Amino acid sequence: MMDKQSTLDKEVSLEGVGLHTGQMVKLTFKPAPEDHGIVFQRIDLEGQPKVQALAENVTEVERGTTIEKKTARVNTVEHVMSSLVALQIDNCLIELNGQEVPIMDGSAKPFVDVLKLAGIKKQEKARRYYVVKEPIVYRDEARGVELMVLPDDNYSVTTMIDFNSPVLGAQHASLDKLEDFEEHIASSRTFCFLHELELLLNNNLIKGGDLSNAIVVVDKVMEQSELDKLAKLFNRTHIEIKKEGILNNIELRHQNEPARHKLLDVVGDLGLVGAAIKGKIIAKKPGHAANVEFAKIIRKKMEAEKDAVPRFDVTKVVYDVNKIMELLPHRPPFLFVDRILEMEKERIVGCKNVTMNETFFQGHFPGQPIFPGVLQLEAMAQVGGILALSQVVDPENYLTYFMKIDKVKFRHPVVPGDTIIFELHFVSPFRRGIVHMGGCAYVGDKVVMEAEMMAQLAKVK
Repeated sequence: MMDKQSTLDKEVSLEGVGLHTGQMVKLTFKPAPEDHGIVFQRIDLEGQPKVQALAENVTEVERGTTIEKKTARVNTVEHVMSSLVALQIDNCLIELNGQEVPIMDGSAKPFVDVLKLAGIKKQEKARRYYVVKEPIVYRDEARGVELMVLPDDNYSVTTMIDFNSPVLGAQHASLDKLEDFEEHIASSRTFCFLHELELLLNNNLIKGGDLSNAIVVVDKVMEQSELDKLAKLFNRTHIEIKKEGILNNIELRHQNEPARHKLLDVVGDLGLVGAAIKGKIIAKKPGHAANVEFAKIIRKKMEAEKDAVPRFDVTKVVYDVNKIMELLPHRPPFLFVDRILEMEKERIVGCKNVTMNETFFQGHFPGQPIFPGVLQLEAMAQVGGILALSQVVDPENYLTYFMKIDKVKFRHPVVPGDTIIFELHFVSPFRRGIVHMGGCAYVGDKVVMEAEMMAQLAKVK
C-alpha cells in the first residue's frame, strides 16, 4: 500500500514573540489540498503574499532560516518545519500576521503539540518521496562541516557537534525514526554562548530573547559588571552563572540538549527539500547555512532524477501473453501487451515489442513508420486494465471500460524495433469499481508518453 499525503483535520493557532524581531505574532496552521506543500502566508501585508517552504527561497541563514519571495518574508521557519516533517504533514498553509515565526520556548514542542491538537488527516494522492540512491555529500573543510545522506529504506538523522567548549564538549544525538521525534527531540531548545549575547543585541537580533526561551552557555568567566549589563539589556534584576556553565538557573531537559537541538534544526532545514526523504543523514557540525546548502544539493539532484527513466528487467515475466489473453478480451492484431514484468497491489509494469509486422504500419506513415499515439494509449490502457482486474477475486467475470483519459503528453516517437515499457500506478484508491491510474511509457532512456486514465470495472452479464 502506498503512503498517502496528509494535511490537518482543522485549523489551529498559537501566539508568541519572534526571537529576533521581538514582535508578537499569531500563527495559524490551516489544512491544504493535495500537492499544495508547505506554504507560509503573510496576512498582514497587502495582497497577503505567499512563499513556499523550499530551499531556493531561503535568503538568510543568520541565527535562523529565513525564506522570502517578493514581499513575503518569514524568519525562523526551522522549528515549524521540523514539526511538520516529524508528524509527516505534507500539505499545510501557515498564516502569520508578522514577519517571524514565534520562538515559544525555543523548541519545537509547542508546534508539535498544537499540530497534534488539530489532528492529521490522510488524503488520497500518493506521498512524494525522494529515495536516496547513492551517497550525497556537502563539505566545508575550512569549518570542519560535513553533511551526507546515505541510501536507506527509512529516514534517520545523526548529528555531531564540537564547539571546543569545556562546558559543552563534543556531543552527538540520533533519531532512528520520525516517530521518536516528539519524545526525544522536540523539546530541545535553541542555545547560544554568553559572550555572543551582546554582539547579537548590537546586531539588532534576539529582540525577543528573554533568557527563558534559549539555553545560554557560559564558556568563559565574565565579570559581575558584564553580567549586570546583560541583566539590564534583558530587563532582569540579576543574572547568575550556575557552576555547570548554564546561565540563569535553566535546567537542561537532556544532557545533550544542544546536540539534539542541532538535530531538530537539521530535520527542519532539510524539510525545505520539498519531499519526504528516504535516507540516513549524518551531520557533523551542522548549522543553518550548511543545512540549507545541503538541502539545495539534494533538491537539485531530486529534480534532475525526476525525469530519469527507471530500469526494468525485461527478462522478468509475471504474466506471459497466454495469461494476458485469459484476463483481457483483446486478441491480435488489437492486443498490445506482450508481457507483464512487475505486479504490485497498486502498481504494474508491462511491455510491448514493436515490430515492422504490425498491420497498422502498412498505412500509418509507411515511408517512415511510427507507432500511432492513440495505439500507445490503448496499449497503456490494456496494461492498466490488468492492474484494474487484479483488484477483484474473479477477474474473468469482469470487463474494463475506460471512462476518461487526461494529461496526455507524447514526448518522442516510437518506431519498429523499440520495446515500449508501460508503468502505471493508482492515483486514487480503488473504490466502487472505479480505477484512477497514472503512468508513463519508456523506450530505452526516454519517456515517450505519459497520461492519466480512469476506468470502471463492470461484471459480465
